Amino acid sequence: MARAAKQSFICQNCATTSPRWVGKCPGCEEWNSLVEETDAGPPPGSGMTPKGRKGAVVRLEALTGNTEEAPRLATGLTELDRVTGGGIVPGSAILIGGEPGIGKSTLLLQLAASLARTGQSALYFSGEEATAQVRLRAERLGLTDAPVALASETNLANILATAADGDRPDLIIIDSIQTLWSDALEAAPGTVSQMRAATQGLIRFAKQAGSALILVGHVTKEGQIAGPKVIEHMVDTVLYFEGDRGNPFRLLRAIKNRFGATDEIGVFEMADEGLKEVANPSELFLGDRDGEAPGAAVFAGIEGTRPVLVEIQALVAPSGLGTPRRAVVGWDSSRLSMILAVLDARCGVSFAAHDVYLNVAGGLKIVEPAADLAAAAALLSSFSGAPLPKEHVYFGEVSLSGAVRAASHMATRLREAEKLGFETAVLPAAGDIKKKAASIKLDRVKHLKQLADTLAPCQ
Repeated sequence: MARAAKQSFICQNCATTSPRWVGKCPGCEEWNSLVEETDAGPPPGSGMTPKGRKGAVVRLEALTGNTEEAPRLATGLTELDRVTGGGIVPGSAILIGGEPGIGKSTLLLQLAASLARTGQSALYFSGEEATAQVRLRAERLGLTDAPVALASETNLANILATAADGDRPDLIIIDSIQTLWSDALEAAPGTVSQMRAATQGLIRFAKQAGSALILVGHVTKEGQIAGPKVIEHMVDTVLYFEGDRGNPFRLLRAIKNRFGATDEIGVFEMADEGLKEVANPSELFLGDRDGEAPGAAVFAGIEGTRPVLVEIQALVAPSGLGTPRRAVVGWDSSRLSMILAVLDARCGVSFAAHDVYLNVAGGLKIVEPAADLAAAAALLSSFSGAPLPKEHVYFGEVSLSGAVRAASHMATRLREAEKLGFETAVLPAAGDIKKKAASIKLDRVKHLKQLADTLAPCQ
């Protein structure tokens, strides 16, 4: 006798299951996120056995043994190869997310065309656009000569059958995972059950066939990939495509990578003919820099293994409000509050009666604490109205006591600054640097008050 379908309510944010509908999810406390779904059994391709069936004993192995390095599939896009750790691993699953219109479909279409031109087979399944729309994009990008196999399909069973028909595909692109559905589940596309079943089925096929799989994921208003976190745990690599629509620069950032380093970035520039790779992002981020205006400091940062120089801009203006305004773009707002508090308590420079605006030029988002010293220099420069020396570069972490702590990869930062023509580096007094690392002049700072006394004396 067939088991009756069981009705349950599943949170679309954290996948918590509830026997009845409630307004607030008991797991993540999100409001109105529970959706009724029918559990008719294990989803197809999930590997789960029906109730009552015993599993088979598997062979166990030891940790010792010869293990070869995972092979790589060169994409032809240097920046993408950098982010993935040297190329895409056959049989791996990659999840890429980004805001609508940021360029995800353009990047993946260029990737599919690049591989197809080298003799690799690439399948592109579009669930959001018709094939005619994808062809129009390919014509605009000049990719119509590439032998990419294209289909507009959202049914999971049809996609798996198409991929298994004929020779093994080297690359499978799904745009996007939220549009797929399986007729074995009584749930709408984009729900937790459908996304989990589609991801499991596609990854299972990719592992068995040795095909590289790329899934496109929608993002929420907070910038996170939509759906439960279990989807990110299932794939091998998670990439985020970032950028400002009003800015031509796009950043591809690795958040998770089982076959390479995380926090690596690739830099692209959106042009009429598609996404162009940027070999030297530091020159691009500093191209329109105005060295005569106060409140602008150049920060020597590290993104993964790549040194990146970017301008941090600050504007400090008298406030007519009871509570001064604090606005940040490209940096952590709590980090700005901490720097302002340290400048007030440890250096005697108060911003209590001023509005403070901080911006990272070029649309780059900085997360490393080594940007503290550059942000403080920009704030002090705008506060005093005196521009910083154009040939100076800054980096270093500021503690709550005002001490400037050493940063990682100091020699790499200095070499990049010297290559771009900077003459002086303002950096922490702590930390050893090899004498031959760079010939740039070093201005060592032990405490933030040293910088404050120089840039904003007697304030």
